[in-house]
Amino acid sequence: MAVVFLLYVVAEVAALWAVGSAIGILGTLGLLLAGTILGSWLARREGGKAARAFMETARSGRSAHNEVTDGMLIGLGGLLIMLPGFVSDVVGLLVLLPPTRGIFRRAWLRRIEKRARSAPNVRSPFQGGVIVVDSEVVDEEPKQPKNHPVIEG
Repeated sequence: MAVVFLLYVVAEVAALWAVGSAIGILGTLGLLLAGTILGSWLARREGGKAARAFMETARSGRSAHNEVTDGMLIGLGGLLIMLPGFVSDVVGLLVLLPPTRGIFRRAWLRRIEKRARSAPNVRSPFQGGVIVVDSEVVDEEPKQPKNHPVIEG
């Protein structure tokens, strides 16, 4: 994981250096600001759409795993947009746009399914079976012990 983070930082610095060399410091800062504004607007718009789709799916009683996954990906895209740098902005915009978000969603769900199959002892509550919980009924007000008088005062 440390290697991936290091590669990410190197890629961001290289992208900033390349863009800064091509268009200058003010142009680079302007592009970063424009990407942030565009990305936050897109994240808000797509987040609202995902929330409405989730509510509609939940009301109809269908499984909303695609809508939940879209909401999580939109959150990730919004976070990537807020990070400074061109690489994170491009990846964030790709995650926020509906056509490419579908590709990310399918890849993410495939990875989750693969990990679930490789975990042999983990049981999902949706796989059936009965869970028994041992419990005890307790009065709301505790009773006073018989040997001790109640002192009021």
